[in-house]
Amino acid sequence: MEPGKEPLVRTIKERCKACYTCVRGCPAKAIRISGGQAEVIKERCIGCANCVLMCSRGAKATLDSKPAVKALLAGPAPVAAALAPSFPVEFGGLAPRRFAGMLKALGFKYVCEVAFGADMVSLQYRRLLADNPGRKYISTACPAVVSYVQKFHPALVKDLAPVVSPMVAEARVIHATYGPDVKVVFIGPCVAKKGETGRARADIDESLTFVELRELFKEAGIDRSSAKDARFDPPHPAKGVLYPMGGGLLSSAELEADLMSGRFMSAEGLDGFAEALRNMERGDIDADFLDLLCCDGCIMGPGVSVKSSKHAREAALRRYARESYFSMRVSEWEESVRRCRGMDYSAAFEPEDRRMKTPTKEELKAVLEKMGKTKPEDELNCGACGYTTCVEHATAIVRGIAESEMCLPYTIDRLKVTAEELTLSYNQLAKTKQALAQSEKLAGMGQVAAGVAHELNNPLGVVLLYAHLLSERCRSDPGLKADAEMITEQADRCKKIVAGLLNFARKNKPSFRATDLGRLVESYAGTALLPDGAELSVERGEGGVTGEMDPDQIVQVLSNLVTNAAEAMPSGGAIKVRAFAEGDAVCFSVADAGCGIRPENIKKVFEPFFTTKQIGKGTGLGLAVSYGIVKAHRGAITVASNADPAAGPTGTTFTVRLPRTAREGDAGPGNRP
Repeated sequence: MEPGKEPLVRTIKERCKACYTCVRGCPAKAIRISGGQAEVIKERCIGCANCVLMCSRGAKATLDSKPAVKALLAGPAPVAAALAPSFPVEFGGLAPRRFAGMLKALGFKYVCEVAFGADMVSLQYRRLLADNPGRKYISTACPAVVSYVQKFHPALVKDLAPVVSPMVAEARVIHATYGPDVKVVFIGPCVAKKGETGRARADIDESLTFVELRELFKEAGIDRSSAKDARFDPPHPAKGVLYPMGGGLLSSAELEADLMSGRFMSAEGLDGFAEALRNMERGDIDADFLDLLCCDGCIMGPGVSVKSSKHAREAALRRYARESYFSMRVSEWEESVRRCRGMDYSAAFEPEDRRMKTPTKEELKAVLEKMGKTKPEDELNCGACGYTTCVEHATAIVRGIAESEMCLPYTIDRLKVTAEELTLSYNQLAKTKQALAQSEKLAGMGQVAAGVAHELNNPLGVVLLYAHLLSERCRSDPGLKADAEMITEQADRCKKIVAGLLNFARKNKPSFRATDLGRLVESYAGTALLPDGAELSVERGEGGVTGEMDPDQIVQVLSNLVTNAAEAMPSGGAIKVRAFAEGDAVCFSVADAGCGIRPENIKKVFEPFFTTKQIGKGTGLGLAVSYGIVKAHRGAITVASNADPAAGPTGTTFTVRLPRTAREGDAGPGNRP
């Protein structure tokens, strides 16, 4: 693929985990986070490929130039390898001649060192400074720096030295030496060179990283044992070998930094070169020449695969530089310089402004408030989002290259809210599920109860009839009369149970009408039949307690609850009934001071036929019927009880909550007031 048309760096989405490491490490802020995925903005990318180095998951990939280079090597035209001066760092374990032999075995006809092009560029810098005293210049050897200036400091483009990079200079030397038909492939540590190659097609054809070169060697089966020694092709370099190190350009051009005069300065690294440019644009730097490298020297470029330290790499480069410099033939080098000095090494650069608008204070305030940052102390500046400050993050959000979800504290707060909402929903779902199970159980029991009651009613009627006849005929025999009365009493009990079953089975639709619940409770209290020792008191809350309900059914519920309360206190006691309003509901509660209900029985109290009373004292249908009536009113009935004297006074409180307004369609015609 042709450099310039395809992005130099792209994201492998299936590997990206949106950790924002690439955002943090990009000096151009050329990473857009969209939908939780990181993507490289091609127009803003300067090709430094620092994101590739920082991504531990391998979610960033650089433009692959191997297919294009293979095509060149397989073609009819001779191909020259323009070898970057940092090659001793990557291939330091190989003797230079063996390395040159491996390149020629791969198909390169010529193997030339870009360091000679660096020598020629150094001469151009010296001449430029000598001819323009007092003029400020920025070095143009690093394509990532040049791209950064064009895109983000367009006002400094005029200060870019009008000199080609060592790569382009070497390509022009190769064409002048070996012919214009020679194809040139740059091999080095830099990904940004691929972009420069796309812009300098007249001079250079392709660009490989050292990593890609190793892959080509492996695919071709070429190693140190299979290749023969060969020499690098002339012209040979001098001090240009030092270019890959910070300050190497100044040393090669003999523009040594003088601390007293401060005419020449150098800066390298993602933070160092960017800060130097900002200071220069503000006028804080008065040096005549600023030598900048995007990486910490080319020896630390993203196209290098070795993992040694910076100092170890510098040591490897110095060893090769000393061997090369002291073994060079000075006369031969001077002749090459005289022959190539008059060539055109000029370059022109145009602004490619990619700066984004500066958000207004109102826009930033709105974004920060959305993330819960309403006060200065809320701006934690933790850097988890990949931006140094919260304001920088908010600025990126306004510009459309970041998302508020990137803020870790904001996301944690949202997760807490979501967790609370899910807990609430889960609890509501559990209650609904429990109510549904109870309704299904009641429905099933109702069908069984209806069938049983229907079958028992007729034979019970016959038993009662003949028991009464027998009782009348046996008046003269007290023993038989007592037996007959026993039959009558038990048959009456069975009849009550059957009546309860029928009431439980019937789906009586409530007849809603406006009812004052307080008055309804007071009216019931005036007619309630209570056992000796039981006292009933009524309390009405403040405000209206009027709602739409079926008063007859609600009295039935109240009667069941009061009866249960009285039976829970066989020795007598106070029963408190309270009517009150609660939001959109009208409520009443029945409280006793009885023995209480054990915790394991509370969930069973609304089940049909469940009772804790003695045999013959209850059917276990009263609360089940009450539950059905309350649910038919779209209300709720709850129970709170304490059966442990050690935990406090024992007793039970049932609370019924009914909506004030019946749902439209619940009431039949004529039932509304």
